Amino acid sequence: MKVGIKLLLGAMLATSISFAAIAKEQVTVFAAASLTNALTDIGQVFDKTHDTNTRFSFASSSTLARQIAEGAPAEVFLSANQKWMDYLVEQKAVDSASRITLLHNSLVMIAPKSRGLKDVTIDAKLNIPQLVGDSRMAVGDPDHVPAGRYAKEALENLGLWAASEPLLARANNVRAALALVERGEATVGIVYATDALVSSSVATVAEFPASSHKPIAYPAALISAQPTAGSKAFYDYLTSDTAKAIFVKYGFKVQ
Repeated sequence: MKVGIKLLLGAMLATSISFAAIAKEQVTVFAAASLTNALTDIGQVFDKTHDTNTRFSFASSSTLARQIAEGAPAEVFLSANQKWMDYLVEQKAVDSASRITLLHNSLVMIAPKSRGLKDVTIDAKLNIPQLVGDSRMAVGDPDHVPAGRYAKEALENLGLWAASEPLLARANNVRAALALVERGEATVGIVYATDALVSSSVATVAEFPASSHKPIAYPAALISAQPTAGSKAFYDYLTSDTAKAIFVKYGFKVQ
Protein backbone atom coordinates (compact mmCIF):
# COMPACT_ATOMS: atom_id res chain seq x y z
CA MET A 1 0.00 0.00 0.00
CA LYS A 2 2.80 2.38 1.00
CA VAL A 3 4.62 1.57 -2.25
CA GLY A 4 1.50 2.44 -4.24
CA ILE A 5 1.12 5.74 -2.42
CA LYS A 6 4.77 6.58 -3.08
CA LEU A 7 4.34 5.79 -6.76
CA LEU A 8 1.21 7.94 -6.92
CA LEU A 9 2.93 10.85 -5.18
CA GLY A 10 5.92 10.49 -7.51
CA ALA A 11 3.65 10.57 -10.54
CA MET A 12 1.83 13.63 -9.20
CA LEU A 13 5.16 15.40 -8.56
CA ALA A 14 6.44 14.59 -12.06
CA THR A 15 3.16 15.86 -13.53
CA SER A 16 3.35 19.10 -11.55
CA ILE A 17 6.94 19.65 -12.72
CA SER A 18 5.88 18.96 -16.28
CA PHE A 19 3.00 21.43 -16.02
CA ALA A 20 5.37 24.01 -14.50
CA ALA A 21 7.71 23.66 -17.46
CA ILE A 22 4.80 23.99 -19.87
CA ALA A 23 3.57 27.06 -17.97
CA LYS A 24 6.79 28.93 -18.70
CA GLU A 25 6.16 31.31 -21.57
CA GLN A 26 8.31 30.63 -24.64
CA VAL A 27 10.03 33.70 -26.10
CA THR A 28 11.59 33.25 -29.55
CA VAL A 29 14.34 35.65 -30.58
CA PHE A 30 15.97 35.78 -34.02
CA ALA A 31 19.37 37.48 -33.92
CA ALA A 32 22.51 38.08 -35.97
CA ALA A 33 25.21 35.46 -35.44
CA SER A 34 27.62 38.05 -33.99
CA LEU A 35 25.27 38.43 -31.01
CA THR A 36 25.45 34.76 -30.01
CA ASN A 37 27.54 35.04 -26.85
CA ALA A 38 26.07 38.25 -25.50
CA LEU A 39 22.43 37.30 -26.06
CA THR A 40 22.90 33.79 -24.70
CA ASP A 41 24.14 35.32 -21.44
CA ILE A 42 21.37 37.90 -21.41
CA GLY A 43 18.74 35.23 -22.02
CA GLN A 44 19.97 33.16 -19.11
CA VAL A 45 19.83 36.10 -16.71
CA PHE A 46 16.44 37.20 -18.06
CA ASP A 47 14.88 33.76 -17.65
CA LYS A 48 16.00 33.60 -14.01
CA THR A 49 13.96 36.68 -13.17
CA HIS A 50 10.98 36.08 -15.48
CA ASP A 51 8.68 33.11 -15.92
CA THR A 52 10.04 32.50 -19.42
CA ASN A 53 12.06 30.12 -21.54
CA THR A 54 13.90 32.24 -24.11
CA ARG A 55 15.00 30.48 -27.29
CA PHE A 56 17.38 31.94 -29.86
CA SER A 57 17.93 31.40 -33.54
CA PHE A 58 21.31 32.79 -34.60
CA ALA A 59 22.27 33.17 -38.25
CA SER A 60 23.02 35.78 -40.87
CA SER A 61 20.63 38.74 -40.60
CA SER A 62 19.62 38.20 -44.21
CA THR A 63 18.66 34.56 -43.62
CA LEU A 64 16.62 35.42 -40.54
CA ALA A 65 14.92 38.40 -42.15
CA ARG A 66 13.78 36.28 -45.08
CA GLN A 67 12.48 33.62 -42.69
CA ILE A 68 10.52 36.23 -40.72
CA ALA A 69 9.07 37.67 -43.94
CA GLU A 70 7.89 34.17 -44.81
CA GLY A 71 6.14 33.78 -41.46
CA ALA A 72 8.73 32.18 -39.17
CA PRO A 73 7.48 32.34 -35.55
CA ALA A 74 9.96 34.95 -34.26
CA GLU A 75 8.87 37.47 -31.63
CA VAL A 76 11.94 39.72 -31.43
CA PHE A 77 14.49 40.42 -34.18
CA LEU A 78 17.99 41.88 -33.87
CA SER A 79 19.82 42.61 -37.11
CA ALA A 80 23.49 43.40 -37.71
CA ASN A 81 22.59 46.18 -40.12
CA GLN A 82 19.76 48.55 -40.94
CA LYS A 83 19.19 47.13 -44.44
CA TRP A 84 17.54 43.90 -43.33
CA MET A 85 15.38 45.67 -40.78
CA ASP A 86 14.38 48.10 -43.54
CA TYR A 87 13.40 45.08 -45.62
CA LEU A 88 11.10 43.76 -42.90
CA VAL A 89 9.54 47.17 -42.39
CA GLU A 90 8.83 47.35 -46.11
CA GLN A 91 7.31 43.85 -45.95
CA LYS A 92 5.23 44.93 -42.93
CA ALA A 93 6.69 41.92 -41.13
CA VAL A 94 7.76 43.76 -37.96
CA ASP A 95 6.26 46.40 -35.71
CA SER A 96 8.05 49.45 -37.15
CA ALA A 97 7.04 51.59 -34.16
CA SER A 98 9.16 49.38 -31.87
CA ARG A 99 12.32 49.71 -33.98
CA ILE A 100 15.35 51.02 -32.10
CA THR A 101 19.08 51.14 -32.78
CA LEU A 102 20.49 49.12 -29.92
CA LEU A 103 24.24 48.66 -30.50
CA HIS A 104 27.27 49.55 -32.58
CA ASN A 105 30.35 47.56 -33.59
CA SER A 106 33.59 47.95 -35.55
CA LEU A 107 35.26 46.02 -38.36
CA VAL A 108 38.64 44.33 -37.92
CA MET A 109 41.09 42.10 -39.72
CA ILE A 110 42.11 38.91 -37.93
CA ALA A 111 44.68 36.16 -38.40
CA PRO A 112 45.45 32.89 -36.59
CA LYS A 113 47.56 33.61 -33.51
CA SER A 114 49.94 30.90 -34.66
CA ARG A 115 50.80 33.00 -37.72
CA GLY A 116 52.30 35.75 -35.57
CA LEU A 117 51.03 38.52 -37.86
CA LYS A 118 51.07 41.96 -36.22
CA ASP A 119 50.34 45.61 -36.87
CA VAL A 120 48.90 45.55 -40.36
CA THR A 121 48.16 49.02 -41.71
CA ILE A 122 44.92 49.06 -43.67
CA ASP A 123 45.16 51.69 -46.36
CA ALA A 124 45.37 51.92 -50.15
CA LYS A 125 48.99 50.65 -50.08
CA LEU A 126 48.13 47.30 -48.48
CA ASN A 127 49.25 44.37 -50.66
CA ILE A 128 46.33 41.98 -50.22
CA PRO A 129 47.71 39.07 -52.33
CA GLN A 130 50.97 39.17 -50.41
CA LEU A 131 49.11 39.29 -47.10
CA VAL A 132 46.85 36.35 -47.98
CA GLY A 133 49.54 34.25 -49.63
CA ASP A 134 48.42 30.93 -51.09
CA SER A 135 45.33 30.80 -48.85
CA ARG A 136 42.10 32.78 -48.68
CA MET A 137 40.63 35.78 -46.85
CA ALA A 138 37.51 34.76 -44.90
CA VAL A 139 34.50 37.09 -44.92
CA GLY A 140 30.76 36.84 -44.59
CA ASP A 141 29.38 36.55 -48.10
CA PRO A 142 29.15 40.18 -49.34
CA ASP A 143 26.09 39.27 -51.40
CA HIS A 144 23.92 39.00 -48.29
CA VAL A 145 25.82 38.86 -44.97
CA PRO A 146 26.04 42.28 -43.23
CA ALA A 147 29.65 41.78 -42.08
CA GLY A 148 30.59 40.91 -45.65
CA ARG A 149 28.78 43.95 -46.99
CA TYR A 150 30.67 46.21 -44.60
CA ALA A 151 33.93 44.49 -45.60
CA LYS A 152 33.24 44.98 -49.31
CA GLU A 153 32.33 48.63 -48.79
CA ALA A 154 35.52 49.25 -46.80
CA LEU A 155 37.73 47.47 -49.33
CA GLU A 156 36.12 49.35 -52.21
CA ASN A 157 36.57 52.71 -50.52
CA LEU A 158 40.23 51.90 -49.83
CA GLY A 159 40.81 50.77 -53.42
CA LEU A 160 41.49 47.18 -52.35
CA TRP A 161 38.41 45.37 -53.61
CA ALA A 162 39.73 44.33 -57.06
CA ALA A 163 42.73 42.59 -55.48
CA SER A 164 40.64 41.08 -52.68
CA GLU A 165 37.60 39.67 -54.48
CA PRO A 166 39.33 36.67 -56.15
CA LEU A 167 40.83 35.65 -52.80
CA LEU A 168 37.66 35.63 -50.72
CA ALA A 169 36.38 32.62 -48.81
CA ARG A 170 32.69 33.53 -48.57
CA ALA A 171 30.96 32.27 -45.42
CA ASN A 172 27.24 32.03 -44.61
CA ASN A 173 27.62 34.31 -41.58
CA VAL A 174 30.33 36.17 -39.69
CA ARG A 175 30.88 33.39 -37.15
CA ALA A 176 31.49 30.94 -39.99
CA ALA A 177 34.12 33.35 -41.34
CA LEU A 178 35.70 33.48 -37.89
CA ALA A 179 35.77 29.66 -37.77
CA LEU A 180 37.68 29.48 -41.07
CA VAL A 181 40.47 31.58 -39.57
CA GLU A 182 40.38 29.69 -36.27
CA ARG A 183 40.94 26.42 -38.12
CA GLY A 184 43.72 27.91 -40.23
CA GLU A 185 41.74 27.43 -43.44
CA ALA A 186 42.13 31.15 -44.14
CA THR A 187 45.27 33.14 -43.34
CA VAL A 188 43.29 36.31 -42.64
CA GLY A 189 39.67 37.26 -42.17
CA ILE A 190 37.41 40.27 -41.77
CA VAL A 191 34.94 40.12 -38.89
CA TYR A 192 33.45 42.36 -36.22
CA ALA A 193 35.66 43.37 -33.30
CA THR A 194 33.29 41.52 -30.98
CA ASP A 195 33.79 38.24 -32.86
CA ALA A 196 37.55 38.49 -32.50
CA LEU A 197 37.18 39.06 -28.75
CA VAL A 198 35.39 35.76 -28.12
CA SER A 199 38.03 33.65 -29.89
CA SER A 200 41.19 32.44 -28.21
CA SER A 201 42.64 31.25 -31.52
CA VAL A 202 42.80 34.50 -33.51
CA ALA A 203 44.47 37.88 -33.11
CA THR A 204 43.18 41.24 -34.26
CA VAL A 205 45.89 42.61 -36.54
CA ALA A 206 44.17 45.81 -37.68
CA GLU A 207 40.97 47.82 -37.37
CA PHE A 208 39.37 49.26 -40.47
CA PRO A 209 39.04 53.05 -40.49
CA ALA A 210 35.53 53.98 -39.38
CA SER A 211 35.35 56.31 -42.38
CA SER A 212 35.79 53.39 -44.80
CA HIS A 213 32.28 52.01 -44.24
CA LYS A 214 28.86 52.94 -42.93
CA PRO A 215 28.40 52.82 -39.15
CA ILE A 216 27.84 49.23 -38.01
CA ALA A 217 24.50 49.50 -36.24
CA TYR A 218 22.27 46.81 -34.72
CA PRO A 219 18.55 47.60 -34.82
CA ALA A 220 16.03 45.63 -32.76
CA ALA A 221 12.26 45.36 -33.12
CA LEU A 222 9.25 43.42 -31.99
CA ILE A 223 7.58 41.35 -34.68
CA SER A 224 4.02 42.00 -33.53
CA ALA A 225 2.39 45.29 -32.57
CA GLN A 226 0.58 43.24 -29.91
CA PRO A 227 3.44 41.20 -28.42
CA THR A 228 3.13 38.60 -25.72
CA ALA A 229 4.03 39.67 -22.20
CA GLY A 230 7.24 37.65 -22.35
CA SER A 231 8.46 38.99 -25.69
CA LYS A 232 7.72 42.60 -24.68
CA ALA A 233 9.55 42.04 -21.38
CA PHE A 234 12.60 40.65 -23.21
CA TYR A 235 12.57 43.50 -25.73
CA ASP A 236 12.48 46.02 -22.85
CA TYR A 237 15.20 44.09 -21.01
CA LEU A 238 17.62 44.63 -23.91
CA THR A 239 17.99 48.27 -22.83
CA SER A 240 18.31 47.52 -19.12
CA ASP A 241 21.52 48.27 -17.23
CA THR A 242 22.10 44.52 -16.80
CA ALA A 243 21.84 43.81 -20.53
CA LYS A 244 23.97 46.83 -21.42
CA ALA A 245 26.72 45.63 -19.08
CA ILE A 246 26.74 42.23 -20.82
CA PHE A 247 26.86 43.83 -24.28
CA VAL A 248 29.80 45.99 -23.18
CA LYS A 249 31.55 42.93 -21.73
CA TYR A 250 31.51 41.40 -25.22
CA GLY A 251 32.83 44.56 -26.86
CA PHE A 252 29.65 46.17 -28.19
CA LYS A 253 29.05 49.89 -27.96
CA VAL A 254 25.65 50.60 -26.40
CA GLN A 255 23.37 53.52 -27.12
